[in-house]
Amino acid sequence: MTPTTPRPHVPAPAVPPRLIATDLDGTLLRDDKSVSERTVAALAAAEAAGIEVFFVTGRPARWMDVVSDHMHGHGLAICGNGAAVVDLHGGPGSHRFVMVRELDPAVALDVIGILRAAAPGTSFAIERTGGVHHEPSYPPLHLDPAVSVAPAEKLLRDGSDSADQPVLKVLAHHPDLSPDAFLTLARVAVGNRVEITRSSPTALLEISGPGVSKASTLALCCAERGISHEEVVAFGDMPNDIEMLTWAGVSYAMGNAHADVIAAASGRTVANNEDGVAVVIERILAARSGENTRQSPTPSPGDSTRQSPTPSPGDSTRQSPTPSPGDSTR
Repeated sequence: MTPTTPRPHVPAPAVPPRLIATDLDGTLLRDDKSVSERTVAALAAAEAAGIEVFFVTGRPARWMDVVSDHMHGHGLAICGNGAAVVDLHGGPGSHRFVMVRELDPAVALDVIGILRAAAPGTSFAIERTGGVHHEPSYPPLHLDPAVSVAPAEKLLRDGSDSADQPVLKVLAHHPDLSPDAFLTLARVAVGNRVEITRSSPTALLEISGPGVSKASTLALCCAERGISHEEVVAFGDMPNDIEMLTWAGVSYAMGNAHADVIAAASGRTVANNEDGVAVVIERILAARSGENTRQSPTPSPGDSTRQSPTPSPGDSTRQSPTPSPGDSTR
């Protein structure tokens, strides 16, 4: 039986949105890591309408070239699952860290020891502001080479060559466990020492400092701009998006999303390969345009400058159309 594409459920925001927060992989990006023309146009239209767009991703800043041509307005992105806010205006390789929420190396060492005991065979990588470092048994990286290769304990030691660079997150990979089973095991074993999540289809965990998540860093960025959570619309597809989706006023799980993400979001759109983010943005902008079109001031008695003449038959410019049943844009 061929699976059917889920029908989008697009709830109207309770208040006009001022910021759109979208994940990248599996959400804004298609599976080939491209941004479709339709999505580019929707993002630009949102910015033109005065709605800020934030890319909120687990990717490190050096992997943000996939959207560097689509930055509008401020050009800021939240990277590393909230561990860094990055200014991407300089283009690939020229990003500037605006905010860093680092993971204490001592805490990272403690967590690595716990996971080695709880899940033998786990290998680790250390993501710092200057690049990634990993153990010899860690799966090879395809997007960029490691800065150094050594046991995690050595990589986190004070005397290491990169000790002056903040640790953004620790990555933990297991060759045999299922992704969700590894996540559950790690959270039980480690407790609240750190934040543990995942976004990969493999058993790869992403470990950040306590309280660091896409949601908490997005909340900080919104507070700086005087934007409330009710004014945020968020999109995501994997467990590392759940906190952001539950924090935002309105949120959408992609048609291809993890089951836990679908349960957490207030709405659902179509899959990333079907431009699900663009579908929702277009409806939001259409609804806003329709609302502005239908709103006209009530003339005060005797105010001839605001009193419209009686429309002649067929004068469509002054007659509002009657919305058809089920027309959600109006």
